[in-house]
Amino acid sequence: MNVREYYAYLTAAREQLWNFLRALPPEDLDRDLIEPGDRFHCIKDLLLHVTDFEDHWIHSIVLGDGVQGQFPHDWVQPQAAQYDLGWILAYSREVTRRTAAFLDGQPDLGRLVKLVQDDPASDTVTLDQLLWNVMTHEVRHTAQIALMIRQLGHTPPWLDYMRFARPQSTPIQSDEADDTEDEL
Repeated sequence: MNVREYYAYLTAAREQLWNFLRALPPEDLDRDLIEPGDRFHCIKDLLLHVTDFEDHWIHSIVLGDGVQGQFPHDWVQPQAAQYDLGWILAYSREVTRRTAAFLDGQPDLGRLVKLVQDDPASDTVTLDQLLWNVMTHEVRHTAQIALMIRQLGHTPPWLDYMRFARPQSTPIQSDEADDTEDEL
């Protein structure tokens, strides 16, 4: 599997999650379920954080053109309960649209990316490594959101990769076909 395929899966799973969250009572999305946490307390905090993370690494660091300026907020302490879910999803849709367009452009995944742009001694990673980090980060937080949905007494949507992959049938090998015919 490559980053483009996996990002397509994440985009589809993201849409399913968003559709599910739209149906929940707004107070559930804002309920503080991670009380000792210093930054993220509710489902909307995590949704906003995942979008900020992707926007920061892909659009600000790699491309130098982040989306966050169009959706001003405090990304360090998001306190997302103050934002309407639709606003968070609009921001996320724009980040997703830009990321998909970037990946459709067939970027050089071996390209080195400095992790801190204004530090000449900054560590570097390949674009491929950075993209996998962004996608893995989203999967981890989506699992937290699913747990929070359960804590609220709801059953989260099924977002596993196999739900979105199109299984390929495996042809029966000639020896297996002969064995099957013998059993009949």
